[in-house]
Formats: sequence, C-alpha cells, structure tokens
Amino acid sequence: MSSSIDSGQSKSILDSIGVIAQYIKDISFENPKAPSALFLQEAPTFKISVDVRVQAIRENTFEVILSIQVKSSLKEESIFILELEYAGLFDLPVNLSDAEKGVVLLVHCPQILFPYARRIISSLSQDGGFPPLMISHINFSELYAQRKQVEDDVARAIPTENTN
Repeated sequence: MSSSIDSGQSKSILDSIGVIAQYIKDISFENPKAPSALFLQEAPTFKISVDVRVQAIRENTFEVILSIQVKSSLKEESIFILELEYAGLFDLPVNLSDAEKGVVLLVHCPQILFPYARRIISSLSQDGGFPPLMISHINFSELYAQRKQVEDDVARAIPTENTN
C-alpha cells in the first residue's frame, strides 16, 4: 500500500477519524547559555528530529505521540534544547485493514497534531528569549515510506528457517 489511502475511500475514512483529545505529554526547554545566548551576533544552527509513535489504548482507540526535538547550537556550543511530545487520542473506523490503520495512524493523525505542536514550539522558543521558531511543514507520508522501507529491509535481512 502506498503512503496514502486510495482516493475513493480517502474522504470517508478521514472524515470518520474521531479526535478524542490532544495534549502535551512531555515538554522540556533547556537554555544553558542564558543570559549570554540572548545577545548572539550570529545566527545559530538548528537540528530538528521528528518521530511518531503509536500505542493501542483499546480496540480501535490509539494514542499517537508526535515527538519533536530541536537542538540549537553555535560553533559546537548548545544554545537551547527543546523537546516536545504532543499526543492525541484517536478513534478509528472498525473496518480498516492493518495497512490502512498504519497510514492513518502514522500519516494522517500526525498531520492533525502537527500545527498545534508547531505553535507550542514557536511560543516556547520565544518564551525562552529567542525569536519564535517556525518549523516548516513535515511530510509525514515520506516519513512513513522511509519507515516502511527500513522495516522491509530488516524483514528481508532476517533469515527464514527452512522447514525441509
């Protein structure tokens, strides 16, 4: 299956996803060089890491956790570290195949969560004394495809037992 749902089913499946709740699961902001970091003359670099995890809560109800870590540095020195786990509880339709559930949980649910997580990160960086950090759009379809490729590569690399 591709990283999207077939267009014939797409609208009905996406319309039937129930968003039960959204919440901050964990948040951290470290500003180890304050207050001197607030007077930087050069622009720092940013390394942004994104991960999505899913946990079944009960039948057809899942917690999707969007983890975003931002490390800001200048000349090998840490300026700030921001970590956010933003989660949502989602009810899925009962008639989805496992492949469709994978796409919904790892692509569409994080797309729902991302704008809220981006706003929190922007506000938190600004509250830390820095300009608001606006993270660009994240292509969750591409992340899903990469994850599936790794899983497929691992599955092919594991030798199967010969039952002869």
